[in-house]
Amino acid sequence: MKKTVLKITTAAIALAITPIAQAQDNDTATQTTPEAALEEALKSAEEAAASFQTVDADPALWVVKDEDTTIYMLGTVHFLKPGMTWFDEAVKEAFDESDSVVLEIKPGNPVEDQQTFAKYAIDKTGVAARTTLTEEQQKTYEKAITSLGMPLNGLDPFRPWAVGLVMQITSLQKVGFDPNQGVEKILENAANAAGKEIIGLETTDYQLGLFDSFTPETQKTFLLQTIESIDEVEKGLDLLVDSWAKGDPEKLGQLLHQDLSLPEIKQKLLTTRNANWAKWINERMDKPGTVFMAVGAGHLAGPSDVQSLMGAYGLKAQRINY
Repeated sequence: MKKTVLKITTAAIALAITPIAQAQDNDTATQTTPEAALEEALKSAEEAAASFQTVDADPALWVVKDEDTTIYMLGTVHFLKPGMTWFDEAVKEAFDESDSVVLEIKPGNPVEDQQTFAKYAIDKTGVAARTTLTEEQQKTYEKAITSLGMPLNGLDPFRPWAVGLVMQITSLQKVGFDPNQGVEKILENAANAAGKEIIGLETTDYQLGLFDSFTPETQKTFLLQTIESIDEVEKGLDLLVDSWAKGDPEKLGQLLHQDLSLPEIKQKLLTTRNANWAKWINERMDKPGTVFMAVGAGHLAGPSDVQSLMGAYGLKAQRINY
């Protein structure tokens, strides 16, 4: 139970907080041209990869098409370690063929994203989440936050869900996972360099609002599961990334969905959004053109994935073998 929440969050919705994780790098990035940004991102990836093992990743790629419309579908991981060479072969060919790129969130202003996070994350009651825990739970919390190099009161202003989410993101970065190495960042830079339109299925406001809508009980459990599993983050996400890189959605789905104990999280972060996106695909099929759609890998794996829900509209996605 305690490991699942980290996998689900990272794969399903962590994109909403990646602009915050990237904020320290954006001041210089926003002053460059799209072509320079892509070149810098690829150069940075190559330099960082030198200290990591290079992995030839071939993530699963699907396509749904009719006479005049083609939609490619790629599952993503929002945070990756350097060394993953996935933007090639069939994935690159599908991207190059596409007129537009569809992501969970259209990249925006990092300052505005931080303001949105603060709007939802700051607890207006003034009660620190850690003080609502039992004495034993507080000891676990202190151990977890200390391991991340944060002061004990460092996250006191935030609501329980935000405390858990920031701890997750920090723990990922601490062991080498980087949003600038993530699939969306590379696709964003490539789309800008190629002059392709980027479309967002959702907004940062919407995604963070989902967390903020969790009941107090779900938020507290989310936080508890986070602090209990903080030392297992690298192992858990490495397993997920390995399945993603091998193009094994069945195994990836098992890792993401096994032992999920919080129905509210599953419903709001996965099931409802998958249904929304299946509907979006159906509506987009009425317009001619070629689209490259890239969303969290958790949405394209498991029993209620987007591909399955598309069946209600008479659509069938085909796996591209490469």
